[in-house]
Amino acid sequence: QVQFVESGGGFVQAGESLRLSCVASGSIASIDVVAWYRLAPGHVRDMVAAMNSGGRTNYADSVKDRFTISRDSAKNTIYLEMTNLHPEDTAVYHCNTSPPATHGNVEVWGQGTQVTVSS
Repeated sequence: QVQFVESGGGFVQAGESLRLSCVASGSIASIDVVAWYRLAPGHVRDMVAAMNSGGRTNYADSVKDRFTISRDSAKNTIYLEMTNLHPEDTAVYHCNTSPPATHGNVEVWGQGTQVTVSS
């Protein structure tokens, strides 16, 4: 089972940008859909961006035209380019397959990377 390690989060001002990276422990070439999710306090984890192996992407309405997902199969890495960040983008960001990987009936998540956007 492929595991993911996220990085690149930080503390930024509204309007600034960040680039998140997610390195997989194995090949992502055979994974059809990879995605970025975020979990904000008091909210459920939501998918913000997804990309299939053919390069087709899908974004949550709240991040369209601001976030860009990409994947580099040669590096087994998934990226999330985030521009014009808003305070409401504050969350822990995770990458995973879509649907999320499971062990038994339990979803498996990495530690994620914290993004904090101040106004």
